[in-house]
Amino acid sequence: MSFRALLFSPNVPISPPDSISTRNKPNPSRSVFRVRVNSSHCSRLFRVSVSDNSCERRRRRSWKVHADVREIAESIRKSVKFKDALNDVVSSEEVLDCSVPWWEQFPKRWVIVLLCFSAFLLCNMDRVNMSIAILPMSAEFNWNPATVGLIQSSFFWGYLLTQIAGGIWADTVGGKSVLGFGVVWWSIATALTPVAAKLGLPFLLVVRAFMGVGEGVAMPAMNNILSKWVPVAERSRSLALVYSGMYLGSVTGLAFSPFLIHQFGWPSVFYSFGSLGTVWFALWLNKVLKFNLTESGLFCVLPWLTMAFSANLGGWIADTLVSKGLSVTTVRKIMQSIGFLGPAFFLTQLSHVNSPAMAVLCMACSQGTDAFSQSGLYSNHQDIAPRYSGVLLGLSNTAGVLAGVFGTAATGYILQHGSWDDVFKVSVGLYLVGTVVWNLFSTGEKILD
Repeated sequence: MSFRALLFSPNVPISPPDSISTRNKPNPSRSVFRVRVNSSHCSRLFRVSVSDNSCERRRRRSWKVHADVREIAESIRKSVKFKDALNDVVSSEEVLDCSVPWWEQFPKRWVIVLLCFSAFLLCNMDRVNMSIAILPMSAEFNWNPATVGLIQSSFFWGYLLTQIAGGIWADTVGGKSVLGFGVVWWSIATALTPVAAKLGLPFLLVVRAFMGVGEGVAMPAMNNILSKWVPVAERSRSLALVYSGMYLGSVTGLAFSPFLIHQFGWPSVFYSFGSLGTVWFALWLNKVLKFNLTESGLFCVLPWLTMAFSANLGGWIADTLVSKGLSVTTVRKIMQSIGFLGPAFFLTQLSHVNSPAMAVLCMACSQGTDAFSQSGLYSNHQDIAPRYSGVLLGLSNTAGVLAGVFGTAATGYILQHGSWDDVFKVSVGLYLVGTVVWNLFSTGEKILD
């Protein structure tokens, strides 16, 4: 039996509605109901058992019941008084658990994944804003290209220091605390960047290095968190979603930075982006290539947006291949090969383009295929040693950060004596070497328990 009931208290006796069909039960002196009481926060269901004597007393006290009958399966022998308003009454002899709001029914592991996604979104927003702000800053402080390269490189000094240390820390005390620390630390450093820049170049270099310290623990901490929360069958897509937060963070940072700079000045980028870290933490406990500043930021959005899409696409493809029986080793080699050879190919095409639009298209395709690495290298740490995945990612990312330390500074030097073609040639060479090494030595089998 199922009907909706609205109870009032005027002294009018009532009897069961005529439309309710009745059948005799083995025990006619007892009626059993399963009752749902709705509130603004929750719907609770409990069992109510009523005997003939109690029903007689309730009839004498006379309650009025309005019923919208959907389906009647049991008989109602007597009228019943209830203290609270009822929405649903379902006959049964079983007790149901409390139903909860839909957001509380959302799988906990995906809540964790989404929080990591948002942390990585902030991570790259705070990182890439310097790429836009460096233009008016260099004009104001008279920085030459070598100084600009040094400033961009200083971030990686701190980033290098905390890769392994962050992994050990995350595997020791848990990724939740470490990730929270990282977000707060780099957010404070971001907000202090304008102050440091006005104090002098050494102060700016130190603050940027401090920012790298905070962001350096993010990836090992996230890897530790997901290794405990996400099963193997969902590993690639969850990692892809989290890492796509980095790419969307670049999209967001590069899209909003030019607007903020034009409207409020370059310091506003660091103040506004840095303050967003406090929001996350509370939930967790004028030219480039002849573009003006706004056009530069908007053109830079496309490659990162492509990475966000490609990372998730690669994650679904990888998980599908594994579920169809392809070995994890083969899948990781395929995805990482795409992540290496795709960018190498599109970088070689940059020397043949003669328009900014085509250059951006090549970079978008290059970075889009690079995002397949999330289903290759970045998933592989959890494959080979789930227990030490945080440390392993810290180790491998340390090697990657070396490219940031030396590569960013070297790029400024190369551009003073050569061109972007020379920079891209070095990148292509590294991609090709990486492809060979990965396919010769990588494995998806567990090595350490």
